Amino acid sequence: MSKKKYGFTMISVLLALALVAVGCTPKQESGSSEGSVFRMNLATEPPSLDPAQVQDQVSATVVNGLFEGLTRKNEKGEVEPAVAKEWKISDDGKTYTFTIRDDAKWSNGDPVTAGDFEYAWKRALDPNLKPAASAYAYQLYYIKNAEAYNTAADGVTADDVGVKAVDDHTLQVELNSPTPYFLGLMSFTVFYPVHKSVKENEQWATDVSTLVSNGPFKMSEWKKNNSITIAKNDNYYAKDDIKLSKVVFSEVNDSNTELSMYQTGELDYAGMPTGLIPNEQFPTLKQNNPDEFKIQGSASIYYYLFNTTQKPYDNEKIRQALSMAISRQDIVDNVTKGEQKPAYGIVPPGIKGEKEDYRTEHPDNYFKEDVEEAKKLLAEGLKEEGLTAMPTVKVTYNTNELHQAVAEAIAEMWSKNLGIKTEVSKQEWGVFLDNRNHLNYDVARGGWGADYDDPMTFIDLFSSKSGNNNTGFANKEYDALIKEAYSTDDQAKRMEAMSKAESLVVGTRAIMPIYYYSTVYMIKPGFKGIFIDYKGDIDYNRGYYEAK
Repeated sequence: MSKKKYGFTMISVLLALALVAVGCTPKQESGSSEGSVFRMNLATEPPSLDPAQVQDQVSATVVNGLFEGLTRKNEKGEVEPAVAKEWKISDDGKTYTFTIRDDAKWSNGDPVTAGDFEYAWKRALDPNLKPAASAYAYQLYYIKNAEAYNTAADGVTADDVGVKAVDDHTLQVELNSPTPYFLGLMSFTVFYPVHKSVKENEQWATDVSTLVSNGPFKMSEWKKNNSITIAKNDNYYAKDDIKLSKVVFSEVNDSNTELSMYQTGELDYAGMPTGLIPNEQFPTLKQNNPDEFKIQGSASIYYYLFNTTQKPYDNEKIRQALSMAISRQDIVDNVTKGEQKPAYGIVPPGIKGEKEDYRTEHPDNYFKEDVEEAKKLLAEGLKEEGLTAMPTVKVTYNTNELHQAVAEAIAEMWSKNLGIKTEVSKQEWGVFLDNRNHLNYDVARGGWGADYDDPMTFIDLFSSKSGNNNTGFANKEYDALIKEAYSTDDQAKRMEAMSKAESLVVGTRAIMPIYYYSTVYMIKPGFKGIFIDYKGDIDYNRGYYEAK
């Protein structure tokens, strides 16, 4: 999922010292009957809170508190029962029968039924879904006839899709092939149920009064472009496990302001996955707040996308030249400064492989940085395009200080190493996503984090069927390798097919890998049960505040 943001802005030493000196006592309600409040920053307005439309981490951070799927994942990344209290898997691994718990309810008190899941999944697959087709519909293609329905092929209808509510408490799902990570997928946003009331209201997810949800929290207040408050859902089946009375999300897109809000007690959490901490402050924060300042690796990648339908970026040699002419180590050492790792592949460390970490089993040595070779490739590519010089490279990114700093560093490297001029520009998050989705760019910033613990969550991103493939890249060999990996539960064969696919897309440089993320954040003492998972997402649902 598109993700990861934190800021990079130079501020004075005086301001830095002042921020560090401010008191850090959180303003809590832990002694009241309401429970405690957890406050964090989203940095921007979520583009959508409709599970079928979510395609970014800002939206998912809110939606993951409002909704719940058949399964959920604990701090170790292990699958646990959620709305489904149990399930059975057929001997051939292709049929799943989920039993919906009797006490599952919507925030308005209506029962959550198997039919709500069937409707939600088929709704996400509907090619005529409004206001837009689901970018994540392809994640449902594991289900029998799901792809055919979504692509309006051969007269297949929603009735033919292999998901059926046998009764209110029994959901049966037929897959095309055994899928080892299918239960993990059940905790992902596009698989969440939606309430039957959405049928009559396309704008249901934009208004507090019509947003009915089934998760630990429900919508309480939404001040557009300012803040969102979600409150404990007393109709949630496990309400006794939910200790927070509210989660309040600010929308402040400035790293210095966010840090100041944290230091003055207006926020309980600052930094990634959705917020901003000035990275020049890392050493001071680490020294002065060792119990609060944290850095951990996450299974996610930061990269640039090339619009392969746009000249001259449709030329493979030009894309290769641009990718080979930068120093990733310099970027992570001098710009990001958060213990990130240079990336030369798509799949980051921390994703399961056949027996251990996939990245260990398949090292990301798909290419090397080489300025002289880049110059040669650029000259050859320009000649093939009938150009005597490279046009100004236009790089776009969503408003964020770190993205700007990375873009400016890369622009300087391209200028120094290739003699290329670069124009960098920022766009508001929703506008940026829309332009990227519609290939309205030359080179654009991208980021992706795992949706489930398998390399496929990164590999099928660039298939021709992926609604999140914003590069224009389409390759029959690549699609065939993905199909091969889909069609078998032999882990060795799956991993080999995905490694070949990764080599192909990185080799052609449809994208330019830059670095593998780390998650940098601060959290106030006393908060328990709130964690950053293996993929860098925050889980606050079972969080609580414990005063010392």
